Amino acid sequence: MNPIALIGAGPSGLAGARALSRAGLPFHGFEAGADVGGLWNIDNPRSTMYESAHLISSRTTTEFAEFPMRSTADYPSHRELLGYFRDYADEFGLREHFRFGTRVTAVEPLPVEGGERPGANGWRLTAITDDGETITGEYSSVILANGTLAEPNVPSFRGEFTGELMHTSAYKSAKVFDGERVLIIGAGNSGCDIAVDAVHHATSVDLSVRRGYYFVPRYLFGKPSDTLNQGRPLPAPIKQFIDTRVLKAFTGDPVRFGFPKPDYKIYESHPIVNTLILNHLGQGDLRIVPDIDRFDGRTVHFADGRSAEYDRVVLATGYTLDYPFVAREHLDWAGASPSLFLNIFPPSFNGLFVLGMIEASGIGWQGRAEQAELIAAYLAAASSAPEQAARFRARADAPWPDLTGGYDYLGLDRMSYYVNKDAYRRTVTRLRKTLPEASASPTRTGAAADAGRSADRNGVRA
Repeated sequence: MNPIALIGAGPSGLAGARALSRAGLPFHGFEAGADVGGLWNIDNPRSTMYESAHLISSRTTTEFAEFPMRSTADYPSHRELLGYFRDYADEFGLREHFRFGTRVTAVEPLPVEGGERPGANGWRLTAITDDGETITGEYSSVILANGTLAEPNVPSFRGEFTGELMHTSAYKSAKVFDGERVLIIGAGNSGCDIAVDAVHHATSVDLSVRRGYYFVPRYLFGKPSDTLNQGRPLPAPIKQFIDTRVLKAFTGDPVRFGFPKPDYKIYESHPIVNTLILNHLGQGDLRIVPDIDRFDGRTVHFADGRSAEYDRVVLATGYTLDYPFVAREHLDWAGASPSLFLNIFPPSFNGLFVLGMIEASGIGWQGRAEQAELIAAYLAAASSAPEQAARFRARADAPWPDLTGGYDYLGLDRMSYYVNKDAYRRTVTRLRKTLPEASASPTRTGAAADAGRSADRNGVRA
């Protein structure tokens, strides 16, 4: 049987490698960067990390359960996190499975006969190494773990800005703002982080926003705020009622600082874990301005008729989901993201799996690890327990589980694959128990997602 291909060696890819290794499923890993860590490796050419970046969820709610961080920081920096991922890879012997400096360029179904669905006979993967070598291989299944925060979302604007225009993906150090008049468009977590950086270097900093936000302090009652009420999730309406009032008590009303009033309830969009932005607004270090109407040279005109001149505009406009090496029909794309059972499995179970396509407050890397364990258990069952694997596949033909936890998420592109961490992890754990325990076996080989018909093919070849 052909091995499995695993694309990416960031947190999700490492979780995938750990689960496949533990299940005894042979696989080949591919990583475009020179080492593990994904976007957390600031030296990775595809990294969107910046010098001041830290976790916005706390260490204990983010780490892999089987491998606690040695850090004493509640919100470690990207440098500590890269060390953590390197230690994780070393602890479980994961590096040996990856080919680094190798960028996947295509994943295509192998030829099929008659009415067989694409992917029934496996997949051909093509990649290019940093040395310019093209390599190909045939695989029973392919796990896509290349991340969700690499392809910048660059909106279009009327007119042209003739100053410096950059996306946050290109931002590394606040020194770039020295002596400049800066406009940051977007007030998500990265936008607020960068605004806080910029006030110490720029001549002026403005923050353009379209909607209101909820600001969550990193600490409540002396503890990391996301560690409160762990393991005892409240019903959505009750949690929203309580937390809205707690936040008003601790942070006040962001409207008084110039933010619009939110037109949605808390947790229906990702909250901003940065209250320093409110401090700087209160100190007059920056100001809130409305949405953009148009650019005119270095002048920016706003929706309320005001205008101002800037030297640099920073687009804190997020990222678009992208799996550029796979044709969209193989992932059942629906709008801004693929429509996948449990955010993992194409409904056709064609041998492709997506690992890490979840966003949720507090789901951490353990949530990705549980995804990976479910994939590994399914792949093992497809080979050794086909009836149970078939029953699992049949669940995708029934109404899908509600993963919202009762929250009415905003209908934004970036929220299209958002889940509630408690509802999601409960569902994944429950469905994992419907499959046999995937344990390492010297006789087990890779399995195709639908019982694996292919055999006697080569792995990676030059």
